[in-house]
Amino acid sequence: MTTKLLFAIILFCFPSIVRAQSEPLPTKILIHDVNIFNGKENKITRGNILIEGNLIKTISDKPIPMDKSSNTQIINGANKYAIPGLIDVHVHLVFGSLSMQEMMQPGLDQEKILEKVAVHAERMLMRGFTAVRDVGGPVFPLKAAIDNGHVKGPRIWPSGATISQTSGHGDLRSPTEKSRRFFGSVSHAELYGATFIADGRDEVLTAVRENLRYGASQIKLMAGGGTSSAYDPVDVTQYTFDEMKAAVEAAEDWGTYVTVHAYTPRAVKRAVEAGVKCVEHGQLLDEATLKLMKKKGVWLSCQNLVDSTPDMDPLRKEKRRPVIEGQEKIWVLAKKLNMKLAWGTDFLFEPELNELQNEYILKLNKWFTPFEILKMVTFDNAQLLALSGLRSPYPGKLGVLENGALADLILVDGNPLEHIELLGQPEDKFHLILKDGKIVKSKLN
Repeated sequence: MTTKLLFAIILFCFPSIVRAQSEPLPTKILIHDVNIFNGKENKITRGNILIEGNLIKTISDKPIPMDKSSNTQIINGANKYAIPGLIDVHVHLVFGSLSMQEMMQPGLDQEKILEKVAVHAERMLMRGFTAVRDVGGPVFPLKAAIDNGHVKGPRIWPSGATISQTSGHGDLRSPTEKSRRFFGSVSHAELYGATFIADGRDEVLTAVRENLRYGASQIKLMAGGGTSSAYDPVDVTQYTFDEMKAAVEAAEDWGTYVTVHAYTPRAVKRAVEAGVKCVEHGQLLDEATLKLMKKKGVWLSCQNLVDSTPDMDPLRKEKRRPVIEGQEKIWVLAKKLNMKLAWGTDFLFEPELNELQNEYILKLNKWFTPFEILKMVTFDNAQLLALSGLRSPYPGKLGVLENGALADLILVDGNPLEHIELLGQPEDKFHLILKDGKIVKSKLN
C-alpha cells in the first residue's frame, strides 16, 4: 500500500489527527470585469467578484479596492462568463469507476478501490463538477481523502451503503452467496460497504444508524425494482410501510432525510406516505403520483438515460426498455407541474461513461431551455443538497454566485445562456474552475 493511500484511509478513520494542520492560509482572489450568471436568474450581469478564503466576499458592479499582497491573486475575467460549479445529484463514485468484473474480483481491497476511484474523482472535478451527491457505495474513504487535500475531487454528499431488502435492488449477492440470516455469512458486497441487506424494522434501523455513524448526509433506500440488479423486476415494490417508516424516523432523528430508488406509482406512493423526501428515477410515474409528490414537497431526482451502451448486459437492456419509454413523459409532466426537480447521471459499472457526464446535461435540451438547464444543474441541485440540513458535510450556500456563498465557480469561454452546448466542452471552454476558493484548473494567461 502506498504511503499516500494509507494516509488517506487513516484520515477517514481519524480525521481530527490532522484537521488543525490542514487548514489553508487565508487567500484573496479578485475576478474583475466578468459576466456573471448567479444561478437563479435568467440574466447576465457584469461586475467583479472578490473571494476571501472559501467564500464569495463581495460581488459588485463597481471596482473593488484590493491590496496587492502576496495572498491576493487578480484574474481578468474579460469576455468570460462566471457560473456556479456544476452539481450532479445522482452519482456512484465507486460503482461508476469500476466494471462489474472488477467489483467481483476476489483480490479487491480498499487500496485498489481508492486508487481506481481517485482518478475518476479528479477527472470529474476537472469537468466542472464541484459537488456531487453519492447515492450508494463505499465512498467514505475517498471523501476523507478529498476533504483533506490528498486526492482531488468534488465535494461529496455521501449516502454510504445502500439499504435493501433481501431480493431487493441492493441485494448484490452472487448466485452462490446464501442469506446471512440463515447461513451466517456476510455477503461480498456488504463486506466492502456497498450495501446493507436489511429485513424488518430492527435491521433497517441498524443499517440507517450505521451509515449515519460513518457520516452519511442522507440515506438511500431501495423501494422498488431496478434495471441493474439480477433478482428484482422493475415493477416490484420493496420494503413494507413500517420498514420504510423506520428508516425515515431514524434519519429524521439525525436531522436528515431518506431518498428512495423507485420507478412505479405503487412504490413511490408508499414511500411518500412513509415520509421520504426524495425519489430517485420515477420514469414510470403517472400524473396523480407526481401531484402527490408535489403536494408533499417531495423532490424528483431524475436522469436522462439511454436505452443501451456498448458494454451493457442484455438483461439490463431489456429491463431498461419501459424506463426509457417512460422517460419521454416524466420530464414533461414534472415541468408542467412545477415540481421540485433535480438532475443526475447514475452511471454504473461502465467507467468510460464518466467522460460523457457533461454531454448528458445537454440531453435535457429536449425538454428545457438553456436557462432552465443551467439553473437545474447549479441552483436547483444545490437546494436538494441542502436538504441534509445539519448533516451536510459542507455548511454554506452552493449553486449561487452571491455574497457569502461558497466559492465554487467556473469561468466559461462564452455565454451558456445563449450556447448551452458550452457545458459539454469542459476541456476547451472551462478556462477556470474554483472549488472552495481554490483554483483547481486554469487556462488563463
